[in-house]
Amino acid sequence: MRAAKLIFITAITFFSSAAIGQISSPPSTTVSGQDAERNVITTAMPFLLISPDSRSAGMGDVGVALSADANAMQWNAARLAFVENEIGASISYSPWLRSINVDDMSISYLSGYYKITKEQVVGISMKYFDLGNIFFTDDGSTGTDFSPKDFSISAAYSRKLSDNLSASLTGKFVRSNLFGNYTNNNTSSPSPATALGVDLGVFYTKELLFSGRDSEFSSGLQIANISNKVSYSGDDNEQFLPINMKIGTAFTTSLDAYNKLTIALDFNKLMVPTPIEGDTTNATLLEGMFGSFSDAPGGFQEEMREISISSGIEYTYNNVFAVRTGYFYEHFTKGGRQYFTAGVGFRYQVLGLDFSYLIPTTQNNPLAETLRFTAVFKFEDMGIAKASVTE
Repeated sequence: MRAAKLIFITAITFFSSAAIGQISSPPSTTVSGQDAERNVITTAMPFLLISPDSRSAGMGDVGVALSADANAMQWNAARLAFVENEIGASISYSPWLRSINVDDMSISYLSGYYKITKEQVVGISMKYFDLGNIFFTDDGSTGTDFSPKDFSISAAYSRKLSDNLSASLTGKFVRSNLFGNYTNNNTSSPSPATALGVDLGVFYTKELLFSGRDSEFSSGLQIANISNKVSYSGDDNEQFLPINMKIGTAFTTSLDAYNKLTIALDFNKLMVPTPIEGDTTNATLLEGMFGSFSDAPGGFQEEMREISISSGIEYTYNNVFAVRTGYFYEHFTKGGRQYFTAGVGFRYQVLGLDFSYLIPTTQNNPLAETLRFTAVFKFEDMGIAKASVTE
C-alpha cells in the first residue's frame, strides 16, 4: 500500500473527505466538487464513534436506551446498572472498508461487566482500530513500512439512583499512532496523540402496560469523549476529540408469550466547534462544547443539520432468536452518511451470537457491505453474596 492510503482511509472512515483534517492542517469548510453548503465537522480519532457491536449496528446504530448488556460501555454505561446477570462479556470484530478492496483494516472490541451489589456495576472495554500496513516514502523508491493503530481503554462505574433511574461515570485512555517513526524533511515530525477523557451517562427505564401487554419504556442520555484536545504535529494544530451527545429512547412490548418487539430512536450531536472558513478556532474544551450549539455559520438551520438520527427495530422470539433492521441519517452537508442496516441474533444458555450488515443508500459507498460479528456471554450468580447497600 502507498502512503496515500493513510490519507484516503482516514478521510472516508466516516464517509467524509473532510475527516482528512485528522492528520493535516485545519480543513476547508467545503469539499472540492461538492455543494458549497457542505461544512463537515472534523475531529481527531473519529474511530471512537464507530459502532462496534452487531446488535446496535443491526438497528441503525441506536444504543443509548436499549436493554442492558455488556456492550453498554460504548453507548451508555448507565444501562449496566440494570443488568440481570452477575458477570457478562462481549467480543466484536468487523473487517473495515472491504468493499473498496482494503483487506487489512479491522475494528475489534472487547467489553465486560461485574455486578458488585444490586445497585452497583463496574465495566471495562477496549476498542482497537487496525488501519493496516502503509509504506511511507518521500521519493517513491525508499521509505519504511508502518501499521497505524488507534485504541481506547475504558473503565466505568454505574449505579442505580432509584428503582427506575441510574447514572454512570466512565474514564478512558485513548492513543492514536498514525505515523510511527516516519519523518519528512519538509514538515514537522508527527507523533502519536494521546488523551484522557470521560463519558457521562443517565438511564431511565419503567415497566408498564400498553394495550394490556407487558411493556417497557426506556430513555437515556450520554455525553462521550469529554477530553483534552490533541495534536499529531505540535500544540499549534490541536483538535477536539469527537465529543458527542446522544439522546435516545426505546420501547419494548410483548406481542404474546413468545414474541417481543423493540423500537428505538437516537439523536446525535457533536459538541465540537463548527468549521468557519478562514477561521481557526482556539476554543477551550468548555468553550467548544457549549458553543457548539450556536456557532454554525448557517445559524439555527445548520445547527439542526448537525443532528444525525438513528432508528431501529428488533423482533425477538422466545428470547432465543432476533431479527433487526434500522436506518441511519446524516445530512449531506455534514457528511452524508445514510444507510440501512440488518442483523440477526441467537441466544443459547450463556452464549449469544449477533451479526449485522450495512446497506448504503448510494452506490460506490466505502461503507457498503460492512459486516460485524459479536459473541456475548452471560453468567448467572457465581455464589457471591450480593446485598443491597440500602438494606
